[in-house]
Amino acid sequence: MSGHSKWATTKRKKAAIDAKRGKAFTKIIKEITIAAREGGGDPAGNPRLRLAIDNAKAVNMPADNIDRAIKKATGELEGAQYHELTYEGYGPAGIALMVEVATDNKNRTVAEVRHLFSKGSGRLAENGAVAYLFDKKGVITFPKQGKSEDEVMEIILDAGAEDLQTEDEYFVVQAPVESFEAVRKALLDKKLTIENASLQWIAKNYITVTGEDAEKVAKLLESLEDSDDVQNVFSNADIDESSMQA
Repeated sequence: MSGHSKWATTKRKKAAIDAKRGKAFTKIIKEITIAAREGGGDPAGNPRLRLAIDNAKAVNMPADNIDRAIKKATGELEGAQYHELTYEGYGPAGIALMVEVATDNKNRTVAEVRHLFSKGSGRLAENGAVAYLFDKKGVITFPKQGKSEDEVMEIILDAGAEDLQTEDEYFVVQAPVESFEAVRKALLDKKLTIENASLQWIAKNYITVTGEDAEKVAKLLESLEDSDDVQNVFSNADIDESSMQA
């Protein structure tokens, strides 16, 4: 299996335990708003909006919240206009980071992100400085639901997936961007419940970080993810949790 870091596993487990429900709702609402603004409010003709709505339902977001976000995006209700930006930077031990944000105030957000990098022993970099170290992939996570690895492989390979990983009670599928929706649909057609499906920056190679560096990297990643304007954080860090202090 290529390119899945220990941090990604830890992050998903942590999210499953405490959910951070309010923050998760906020991020998904922003995604719904942006998707509807760019591609229209009808999910049947807007794959990005359809995906955002499915992810909202997966975390039990009330239908009223979804409808309200769409109406704000299409102008039926008043609401903030969000801009999507991606920041690149370096963290402790020279790791690379890609930070996706959705903000209604670019100046505020870049100042906050720069501050978090600096505070976390990292620094922002110019566009293109680290992006070449990553590939954009579709990533789909879903519980095993009694399926074997061979059964899942049979479903996803025909749809265009390129990788499958088993993590505890979950499967994680990677697909090229152009096959992402077809793979997702193939899994749904087999009545499998998808926990999350999204486009992610997947590192081509990972840097193992241990001890104090591992603690610093974990702290920086957490502080960035806790920022209200940050939607997603991706890195090429493979954090050795066993070397971190309890």
